[in-house]
Amino acid sequence: MKLTPYPFAALARRMFRELEECGSIFDLPRSRFFSATQSQDFSVSFHRHRVPSPLGPAAGPQTQMAQNLVLAWLGGARILELKTVQILDELEIPRPCIDMRTVGLNAEWSQELKLEESLEEYVKGSMLIEMLAASGQVDVSRGSGDVIYDLSVGYDLSGIRSARVRAFLEGMMRPKEIVERLRGEIPAELGTLRDVDFPVALADTVTLSTFHGCPPDEIESIILFLMEEYRLNCVVKFNPMLLGSEETAHLLHDSLGYHEIRVPASAFERDATWEQAVAMMERLEQRARALELGLGAKFTNTLIVENNQGFLPESEREVYLSGPPLHVLAMHLVRRFRRHFGDRIPVSFSAGIDSINFPDAVALGLVPVTVCTDLLKKGGYGRMQAYHAQLSRRMEEVGARTVDDYILRAHGLAEEALEQVGGRLEQRHLEACLDVLSVGGDTRKVAGDASFAQWVSAAKLLNTERYVEAVARDPRYGQERNATPPRKIGRHLQLFDCLTCDLCVPVCPNDANFTYRIEEEEIPVIKAQQQGTAGWNWTQTGTLRLEERHQIGTFADFCNECGNCDVFCPEDGGPYVVKPRFFRRAEDWKESSELDGFQMERQVGRDRVRGRIEGREFDLRVEASEVTFAGPGFRVRFDSQDPEATLDGVAEGEVDLTYFFIMDALRRSILDGDRVNYINSLNDQN
Repeated sequence: MKLTPYPFAALARRMFRELEECGSIFDLPRSRFFSATQSQDFSVSFHRHRVPSPLGPAAGPQTQMAQNLVLAWLGGARILELKTVQILDELEIPRPCIDMRTVGLNAEWSQELKLEESLEEYVKGSMLIEMLAASGQVDVSRGSGDVIYDLSVGYDLSGIRSARVRAFLEGMMRPKEIVERLRGEIPAELGTLRDVDFPVALADTVTLSTFHGCPPDEIESIILFLMEEYRLNCVVKFNPMLLGSEETAHLLHDSLGYHEIRVPASAFERDATWEQAVAMMERLEQRARALELGLGAKFTNTLIVENNQGFLPESEREVYLSGPPLHVLAMHLVRRFRRHFGDRIPVSFSAGIDSINFPDAVALGLVPVTVCTDLLKKGGYGRMQAYHAQLSRRMEEVGARTVDDYILRAHGLAEEALEQVGGRLEQRHLEACLDVLSVGGDTRKVAGDASFAQWVSAAKLLNTERYVEAVARDPRYGQERNATPPRKIGRHLQLFDCLTCDLCVPVCPNDANFTYRIEEEEIPVIKAQQQGTAGWNWTQTGTLRLEERHQIGTFADFCNECGNCDVFCPEDGGPYVVKPRFFRRAEDWKESSELDGFQMERQVGRDRVRGRIEGREFDLRVEASEVTFAGPGFRVRFDSQDPEATLDGVAEGEVDLTYFFIMDALRRSILDGDRVNYINSLNDQN
């Protein structure tokens, strides 16, 4: 399945209609929206920008489409690392591609949209966020809605220098033409939001993601190109192979107990060495300073491992590890990097972040702290609320109001950090700083801006040593704590009726799975046989009973068959495989002839449903109570109020009208139901 972008007007209409009628946006309930606290300031600096929080989604499934960006922002993310784009944008990605049964594994690494589609999705997402912030319908205190869109590009210099990638970069930096076109598509009922002051410069930062094995000189050339030609602030994302094979094996196997995880030796042989990476960053640091641009390092990309867990396709010899074990590896690289560079090159982080260790990463001064794997677990984007709650609690425990003050106090190392910079302070300043630690107060005001910055910088390095020393011994990252997959109950999913636990809805990063209500009813199993001029022989052989009003469906346009909903569904089979699949466009339904599914259209007074069930295609048209139903070898008409008495048409053999009753029940539930979804949000659009 390929991802298919959704019309901007319908996205906006659905977003505000759902918020009003259901108290949610893209199935994220209002209770899970981020709300800034008045007593604490989570803001941080990133490439000279001040942003309300260091939290963000990593470049991955949470930042690929417009609704992804909105969901991440609603959850509290304020530095959005956009999905990595590259010139090769017609990839065949194996399915399933995500394995979240224990630790994180994936076989997916680049955008699944065309470059031009990615550009439009990012602009659409940014505009929807601005519309929400301006509407007053979500709780966004002054400044807390601000967001940074951090580009992510790859994977080689020739691709990045190509005309299409250049057009993407220029479009993100200056999106005015796209913004004005989309502004005109805002629905009439949201007309007041057409005057929103949408950004005319969307991005000036980029995080470079390169292939495992990309030569260091090519990485350096790409960064120089992005800085010199586009004046972009740059972050270099490094691979965990920088640790070397011995330390990686020691941490994975001896410290953490992941003996079944094997890293191929070739992964280290084809990747940059630590010495090469350090030399490259020293040269780039000088060039960035000369250009007055920001330069940072990110730890880390995913880890190449052998595909031996039996879930991802056997065709993939190597896959990519994330989650708890990667957290330990990446933190050791942060420590090694800071031992060489100190705090003069900013560090961002993405590896096994969750609500518990998010405050730990913030205490090291890492910006941004990005997350992917944890958001693929139960609760999805709703899990982000706990990140800020935990940070707030930890800040309160140490008496910190700002992130910098929290860095000083988090590990009780503020006095030691002060000793390291004390020689540069006057005695009265030194004594005042010691006093403010014990009695409370504004540490920045007491120390003065310059001295305070040095003090915080020293604390970052001390905190890093303290945290990394302990993290490999922490049981929560070990194999024993991460070996139990989600529970299955030994029952197979059906088209209708299941546990209706709704776990499959939030674990889909694209919001493809959704719920709908269907009236409790018994669908008759009816066969009709034409008897020449004598009419029809009508036989009922039983009923299909729908016992649950609450049902699950999948919006095919947003489902890329990643398999994540299958992992967390208590029943076997996978919602994305078994549950009704709905397409927006008739041509997509037709082209996906190997998949069962439905496509619905509503125009004034008329509905049409195309259906494919067990490989057989049907066409249902309803106008008032008049029904036309066609399928393999038949086309019949009847009045829905009395089908048996009014049945007419032609048929080569027996007509199974059970399919009509199924499709009609779905039509009424999806188009007339009380839950907002991607089908009924289209109104008269096709």
